[in-house]
Amino acid sequence: MVAANKGTPGVDGVNIEGILETPGEAEKLIATLQSELKSKTYQAQAVLRVYIPKGNGKQRPLGIPTVRDRVVQMAAVLILEPIFEADFLDCSYGYRPGKSAHQALAAIRGNLEAGYTTVYDADLRGYFDSIPHDKSLKAVEMRVSDRSVLHLIRMWLKSPVVERKPGGGKTRSGRPDKGTPQGGVISPLLANIYLHWFDKVFHFASGPAKWANARLVRFADDFVAMVRQQEKELASFIETKLENWMGLELNRDKTRLVNLTETGASLDFLGYTFRYEPDLWGKPKKYLNVTPSQKALKREREVLRQMTGTQKSCQPIPEMVEEINRHLRGWANYFSFGYPRKAYREVNWYVTQRMYQHLRRRSQRPFQPPEGVSLYQHLQQLGLAYL
Repeated sequence: MVAANKGTPGVDGVNIEGILETPGEAEKLIATLQSELKSKTYQAQAVLRVYIPKGNGKQRPLGIPTVRDRVVQMAAVLILEPIFEADFLDCSYGYRPGKSAHQALAAIRGNLEAGYTTVYDADLRGYFDSIPHDKSLKAVEMRVSDRSVLHLIRMWLKSPVVERKPGGGKTRSGRPDKGTPQGGVISPLLANIYLHWFDKVFHFASGPAKWANARLVRFADDFVAMVRQQEKELASFIETKLENWMGLELNRDKTRLVNLTETGASLDFLGYTFRYEPDLWGKPKKYLNVTPSQKALKREREVLRQMTGTQKSCQPIPEMVEEINRHLRGWANYFSFGYPRKAYREVNWYVTQRMYQHLRRRSQRPFQPPEGVSLYQHLQQLGLAYL
């Protein structure tokens, strides 16, 4: 499983490809780790922190454990996941076997169609980096009593962090007192275990699922609470539990209570926009439109711009076309939910323009498609697939 995920090397510079390409190296690594775990001499290595760009121009920290640590974490996940899966509630969809983003989106659509149109749209600030270690371990201890396993989790949470300096070299920071590295194999499971307790209290007899008939839809740290009519206590309950009880922080600038029946109101969730719009055939009743969000389209245009930019001037056209096709198939597969046709047309148009500009840059003379052939047809002849 670790090999299938590939991934970036950790602080030791060892990557999974190098291990697999060296005869006997994978078997040697497994045997060494097995011996260390049995003798209780295994020690977690430092986590390499890198930063990846976000859609808003900011950067998200990503913690990358070494390959050897990822192997041990995967072994722990295979043991722990079935234990906690027995407890997790149906409202949780992220990073779970048999669950998907499309199921979460379908749940939101079903709730809206059932009249749950007032939505508390929550945004947790840096959730993976802010989970309190002591409370996270307490949540694990509710179902796991094996001290060896708990010791492993504690080591991974407390592993020192190494950051690369922009000009080269490395600098070591102190051991973190909160957070689980977003990039570690076990991090999604630990994140779900901790927020599972919010799911639980939400559905207690004293929670809004009872006194407000509220419905919760959560995908990892993204979640919405939905009610038929606005309940003043709903926001207070959620904010109190998350911030005062769980030690997390809500991003107040992005967290909001919205009524989707109001004109112009919309909800963005997992790259999609939910909005009630006038019927296309002039009927008085509005219909629920579910489409790829403008933010998702902007992010897609940026990816396609990079794939056809000046840095790709020497890439063979057939190779570029195959790379774009592979990417578009994956993008269209995720954004096939709801009504994506308009978004597909926008992406097709943008790809056409980018490819035209790219072909013009590569040609010493002004590029034109062959006589009698449109640009659209010419790109199809080159193998470009349209959504």
